[in-house]
Amino acid sequence: MLDLLVIGGGINGAGIARDAAGRGWSVCLCEQDDLAAHTSSASTKLIHGGLRYLQYGEFGLVRKALRERSVLHRLAPHLVIPTEFVLPQAPHLRPGWMLHAGLWLYDHLGHAGAAFPRSQRLDLRRDPRGAVLQTGFRRGFSYADARVDDARLVVLNALDAHERGAQIRVRTRCEQLIRHRDHWWAVLRTTDGSVQRLRTRAVVNATGPWAGNLLERAGMDAPIGLRLVQGSHIVIPRLYAHDSAYLLQQPDQRIVFVLPFEQDFTLIGTTDVDYDGDPAQVQAAGSEVAYLCEAVNRWLRVPVQPTDVIWSYSGVRPLLADHHHEAAKVTRDYRLQLDASQAPLLSVLGGKLTTYRTLAEEAVDQLAPVLGRSEPAWTATGPALPGGDGGDAHTVQARLQSRYPHQPPTLLASLARRYGTRAAALLGAAATPVQLGTHFGAGLYQREVDYLIAHEWVRDPDDLLWRRTRLGLRLDAAQRAVLAQYLQQRVAAMA
Repeated sequence: MLDLLVIGGGINGAGIARDAAGRGWSVCLCEQDDLAAHTSSASTKLIHGGLRYLQYGEFGLVRKALRERSVLHRLAPHLVIPTEFVLPQAPHLRPGWMLHAGLWLYDHLGHAGAAFPRSQRLDLRRDPRGAVLQTGFRRGFSYADARVDDARLVVLNALDAHERGAQIRVRTRCEQLIRHRDHWWAVLRTTDGSVQRLRTRAVVNATGPWAGNLLERAGMDAPIGLRLVQGSHIVIPRLYAHDSAYLLQQPDQRIVFVLPFEQDFTLIGTTDVDYDGDPAQVQAAGSEVAYLCEAVNRWLRVPVQPTDVIWSYSGVRPLLADHHHEAAKVTRDYRLQLDASQAPLLSVLGGKLTTYRTLAEEAVDQLAPVLGRSEPAWTATGPALPGGDGGDAHTVQARLQSRYPHQPPTLLASLARRYGTRAAALLGAAATPVQLGTHFGAGLYQREVDYLIAHEWVRDPDDLLWRRTRLGLRLDAAQRAVLAQYLQQRVAAMA
């Protein structure tokens, strides 16, 4: 019998599985699709305190998130990239003193340091980053937060959980939960139709927007106060050469981020729209794309048009309903709802990417006494995530270049960003590109594809192109078809 079944392979489920496995618990994580297939790969790709939440009085959430910013940078320095954000000032939206006061509070709630320096005033007429903006904007501020590859962060947590003994079962749906006094029976069905019954002492419902559906399958009441909000983003060709980001205020009191993305692109987002459809079918609406273009065009010197959009994506955030009518103002904090009247079931409600580790720690802490366990929390000061033990991506790349002098620097840079020190295991003894096998395009070689199948649960092209990498932005239709055929053959051979 297992100690814990975690249902849901997003960031919260993967984080909880890792924490529990690291305490010596027997753990299984099941996910009906791929890891990070939905909400956890559809974020704004930020590790941040949430500057805008200060105006809603969310001081505790911001403090918690800012502290986690430094923890996650230590755990995965190749993925979590400290970034300066430029906040231009428009007096008709928020006066300068208000922005300055908010940033002062943001600095003092967090831990400033070399990676995340304190905010500063900017003269946008002299600062080169002001050249991106319309000439009427003369003053602004800079502050520090971080960017992250959200889907890879999920995978690293699942990989670490697996290496600590957890079972990770992708494309495995929990069809039924049957509760007994001191245990659960779970009926799991894989995409090939095979069914398995699994016995566990406790269950975690980390299914995000599907949390209510799972509870209904378990014969329990759906959670009260869960609000589904759609957030959409657009990706366009890179707007500027530098690596800073922009936070742009809007007349409706919302903000929109403009971020460097995958070296050659710019990411713009997000929207906040109430959603009542199937979370698996969510797509960016034309009105959302138009909103984001209009939002940045209020500030940028060169306008962005919907025809510039290369890719758009959308996710459904399961937020805690509160007194705010507008979706943008709904809290990003979380609630852990534990039912221990018989065998325990803990539901994860709400949350944000930045605070997943603390959420996971609190979840396991709540379950521990019910299960008679007393192992201490460990993830805040424990070892780095897989690949995170060699410093940032630039440091890792330099070491790889010394070890593999005949491999292209652009290839090694990409592998360092994705895999950190694990890139060496991927490359093995391949001294030249020829030894990496078939080249599918855009620096994707057979050796990497095989590694992702063997070690990171890749089973179809979307897993690889849009979650393990972002090479869907670069491969054309013919290249994708060749990759799909190769994947199909390799996966079939494993069956």
